[in-house]
Amino acid sequence: MISCMKSTEMTDTTWGELPVSLSETVLQTLLDGGFVHPTPVQASCIPLFLSNKDVAAEAVTGSGKTLAFLVPVLEILRKRGSWSKKEIGAIIVTPTRELAIQINEVLSQFLTDTPDLTSLLLIGGENIVKDAEKFKANGGNIIIATPGKLETMLEKPQNGLNLAASVRSLEVLVLDEADQLLDLGFEASINTILSYLPKQRRTGLFSATQTDELENLIRAGLRNPVRVNVKEKKKDDGKMEQRTPLTLQNYYMIVESDQKFNQMMNFIQARRKEKIMIFFSTCAGVDYFSKMLQLILKNTQVLCLHGKMKNKRNKVFAKFRALESGILVCSDVMARGVDIPEINWVIQYDPPKLANFFVHRCGRTARIGNTGNALVFLLPAEDTYLNFLKINQRVVLQKLDSCDSINNYLPKLRKFALKDRALMEKGAKAFVSFVQFYGKHECGLIFRIKDLDFGKLANGYGLLRIPKMPEIKGKDVSNFVPVETDFNNIAYKDKHREKQRQEKLQSEEPKTSKFRRPPRSQPWSKQKERKERKKKRREQKEISRKRKAEDSETVGNEEEEDFQEDVKLLKKLKRGKISKEEFDSQFAPSDDDD
Repeated sequence: MISCMKSTEMTDTTWGELPVSLSETVLQTLLDGGFVHPTPVQASCIPLFLSNKDVAAEAVTGSGKTLAFLVPVLEILRKRGSWSKKEIGAIIVTPTRELAIQINEVLSQFLTDTPDLTSLLLIGGENIVKDAEKFKANGGNIIIATPGKLETMLEKPQNGLNLAASVRSLEVLVLDEADQLLDLGFEASINTILSYLPKQRRTGLFSATQTDELENLIRAGLRNPVRVNVKEKKKDDGKMEQRTPLTLQNYYMIVESDQKFNQMMNFIQARRKEKIMIFFSTCAGVDYFSKMLQLILKNTQVLCLHGKMKNKRNKVFAKFRALESGILVCSDVMARGVDIPEINWVIQYDPPKLANFFVHRCGRTARIGNTGNALVFLLPAEDTYLNFLKINQRVVLQKLDSCDSINNYLPKLRKFALKDRALMEKGAKAFVSFVQFYGKHECGLIFRIKDLDFGKLANGYGLLRIPKMPEIKGKDVSNFVPVETDFNNIAYKDKHREKQRQEKLQSEEPKTSKFRRPPRSQPWSKQKERKERKKKRREQKEISRKRKAEDSETVGNEEEEDFQEDVKLLKKLKRGKISKEEFDSQFAPSDDDD
């Protein structure tokens, strides 16, 4: 195991002083990009890769892991000589499409001066048939892919392309953010991918944290791996290791849930010319608060990105990277690996569900020796999370006092919701999803749902009324004042959507017309209406069942009487009381008798 106990700042070593030599084109691209000195993880991993070693590297966020595997990949493929365009020499697997796009952009800078090698990006959200056509037309000696898309293309030939046949010459496999690949449930996909790849290859696993699942993968997928562990040491004592860069300043603010939004708005209003990322715990929260920020901050670029977005994600990611200032409201899909230039602040509106994601979120700023700042909002009952982070993640946070005199933006949230039904629904959905997230938090002893003040929380979300959900049943929400209005009259701002809603209401009216609606002044419960309908249907079914039973019983009695009459006739015939002709006429009457 190689352990480099250094910071993520550049080393004093130059590229030429590494124990292995780099080709002129690769070296020139590094120098043109401003990388005069390698970082510790680069100085450790590149020589190991080029000496035919498998590498399992753990390094803090922003330490330069991308170049630590891209440089040796290029050198290994160049060393072999010529490649046909349909031969795959290296595969780089990443957990998110944003990270895959970023790696591909870095790689393309090197391939500009290396025309003999080609690359192909295989990510979710793109047409699989078009991806196959791109490979057939341009090739792909280096594949950068997300697990699901790569697994599909290996298992199912597309448009006459059998990707599984093209990986037989594979030289290098890299799993970037390997711990997250397993955390997100890609373990089955990774195993499937590995089953198609040749055993004789170089393998690299790169991550910011080590997990038990990752250890199992190292033992199963790497042959005598060399471990590289690059950590930070606090400058004041030189002993305490930490998992965030030394150039990152971490802050926290203790604030009540009904003042969190106001404090955040006050904070970002003072930094409108800076580049900020705001993390929320749920996709619904990202959707809701990004819309509200867009309405309030009309002169600021506010973008949103989360895992449930499909085709828009790539465009949003590229747009935010190009901005000089602006705000990206996002979920944890943006917490790992992605490198966005000049992020000034990372704000964690909600603490993440998993403790290691706290570090990954902060790691979007202060990358490769640059300075950066991060702020997390905590409720008064969550203050013990600070000690937990210090012990579990080796992160020490400084207190940032909340402002006493700030603008109150919560009435604006309600005003916007009253004008657009879509915003009212988004707010309710965001509230519900947060409560459910909170109830399943990994640190259940710190984030206790019984400590939540649901009234204040609903006020903080700018809700018009509190949604019904099991977690709130029986709780005291007296400090929440609902808006007095007829919620059925709140229309969608989108005219097409509102037209559909009105048509639906009209189509449902005849179904409920047989039930007497109370006057408008009285509350009407849809649940009560449904119960009444179910009760009537049950009663009708019971009446029908009884009628069928009575009919069946009547038919059975008539058949029994006919049978007894036939037995009596047969007995009379045997005793000679009636003749054969009389018996036949009574037992089987002729058509004339009918």
